[in-house]
Amino acid sequence: AVVVSDARRAAAWYKEKLGFETSTDEGHWVTAWPKGANWKLHLCEGQPEPGNTGIGLYSDDIKKTVEDLKKRGAKLAQDYTKTQWGENAQVEDPDGNIIWISAGGP
Repeated sequence: AVVVSDARRAAAWYKEKLGFETSTDEGHWVTAWPKGANWKLHLCEGQPEPGNTGIGLYSDDIKKTVEDLKKRGAKLAQDYTKTQWGENAQVEDPDGNIIWISAGGP
């Protein structure tokens, strides 16, 4: 679960900024997920605790992904960075939840 202040607003952000699929018609159980994924994030309303969610997504072309996020108006907590352990960036949702994006795959 990702704790958010307003689940429907968060779902709209995940859809608009990250291109995720969303489900908002199941009452409290508002979800978001990348197309084709076999998992979903529960956007759980509560008192957000901004910061690192521990959630990481992978991109086959991280530089393009970061540019696409910028074009969509997503706030980056960390722009594209190349380090000795890999290439990554961090995107921040409206409640300050940070999601990692890394090059390649697990």
